Amino acid sequence: MNIYEGKIDAKGFRFAIVVSRFNSFITDKLLEGALDALKRNGALDKDIEIYRTPGSFEIPLVAKILAKRKDIDGIICLGAVIKGATPHFHYVATEVAKGIAMTSLEYTKPISFGIITSETLEQAIERAGAKSGNKGYDAAIAVIEMVNLLREKGLCSEERQES
Repeated sequence: MNIYEGKIDAKGFRFAIVVSRFNSFITDKLLEGALDALKRNGALDKDIEIYRTPGSFEIPLVAKILAKRKDIDGIICLGAVIKGATPHFHYVATEVAKGIAMTSLEYTKPISFGIITSETLEQAIERAGAKSGNKGYDAAIAVIEMVNLLREKGLCSEERQES
């Protein structure tokens, strides 16, 4: 039996983080968590790019543009969609998830889903560094692991080329 897993080693890779400004009191904490994970595992500041979008709905577009770049190895998407009194939450959460997943599959590039979708503000706070850990940190670890797995086992569609 052969089991393949990616290492948690960010050295030598380039990452993009796409983070929503909407609900910034949550997304700023997610960003801190993602940066902490990247740096703890060897990523250098020069190898990290941060892109801010107005809201979570806009994240997939920026992720898709970044996925086309050969000098970006992995993309971390961070946002917070908190349920309100209208069905708006469902539309945004569904389209963001679909857009991120489709982009990752289309470009065969690791893109993590660090979008908190919660019923309450309290649940979002718990997932942004309180009781339930930091989902930004978790999203960065997932991308690091996937970048390593795909590169190590030759599963990438193309080797990175500096642009």
